Amino acid sequence: MAPPMRNTTKTPDAARGAHRPKRGAKPYGTRDSGDPSEGWIWGRHAVLAALANPRRQPLSLHLTRNAEAELDEAAPRGIKPQIHDPKELSAWLPDGAVHQGFALKARALEPEPLQAVADPIHGLVVVLDQITDPHNVGAIFRTAAAFGARALVMQDRKSPPLFGALCKTAVGCAETVGHVRVTNIADTLEEFRKAGRFVIGLAGEAEAGLDEVVAANAGPGLVIVMGSEDKGLRPRVADHCDALARIPMGPKAESLNVSNAAAIALYEASRRDPRINPPR
Repeated sequence: MAPPMRNTTKTPDAARGAHRPKRGAKPYGTRDSGDPSEGWIWGRHAVLAALANPRRQPLSLHLTRNAEAELDEAAPRGIKPQIHDPKELSAWLPDGAVHQGFALKARALEPEPLQAVADPIHGLVVVLDQITDPHNVGAIFRTAAAFGARALVMQDRKSPPLFGALCKTAVGCAETVGHVRVTNIADTLEEFRKAGRFVIGLAGEAEAGLDEVVAANAGPGLVIVMGSEDKGLRPRVADHCDALARIPMGPKAESLNVSNAAAIALYEASRRDPRINPPR
């Protein structure tokens, strides 16, 4: 799990102006509210992607001098960057945050409604059943972008926010792949099935291999369901899948990290998606 955020109180620097806070001052525009509707994004690719995303509302931009040189002369999104020493910037972010000189305080992205991705013609959808590690979810966002997935569906109370380590790991892809938050995963799978989608749950105990299940139900309307890092799919979620499938593995490894399993599953689905690999 990501370490707790070190949000601070909003403290403008009257002595040097908002453009460059004095050493030891807290970055303007932050506050220790615990408000889930806003948070930090750090890392070059993640911050630049967030600034390029018209759906992401930036609050304040914090850069080192070297990072500022990488931006266009015009302030991105009309925000004047605040320039900091690298150690100062590190002090305002969670421990271990590799910011590369880029940090952005921003509003949370609004999720899309389920109806926006329900129709099979909208393309492959990935459902995450209580996957809580932000690094795993971020990696799955990146894989989803690589293999043309339409959106990730997550449970509203059992998934990390689209900030921090998730966005850093996603390398900007959390801004380009849609996401949907739902209350009940099993009921959501039933909605997908009613809309004409075919739902495949990944489960190590399944008899059928992933390749044969995907091949028998190829098309853009697949739904791939991934279970939690420790317990896999919950029974009721598994019961609402059209089929369960396993990734064939050799005897030297008992299991795969969930983000690695997602990469294999999405690659297999994309091979037979006519939108991504049209027939020759």
